[in-house]
Amino acid sequence: MNNVNHALALRIRELLSEKNMTRYRLAINSGLTHSTLKNIIHETVKDNLLSTTILIAGGFDMTVSEFLDSPLFDEINLNI
Repeated sequence: MNNVNHALALRIRELLSEKNMTRYRLAINSGLTHSTLKNIIHETVKDNLLSTTILIAGGFDMTVSEFLDSPLFDEINLNI
């Protein structure tokens, strides 16, 4: 089981690989600083905001619904 922060980091890594995108490009596309994105991916941020997740989804040119449409975020897979 994953916590939400871990699932978010895994989903970002998954999409970066799928879309052959760098973290730097995602940071630019999403409007987040590279250091903020790095902290999310390395799970040093303890409470990620929904607004940040929306920005990340937009950086992948996805809606937040599309971004969260992954088994990683199924309640059965999360330790909440």
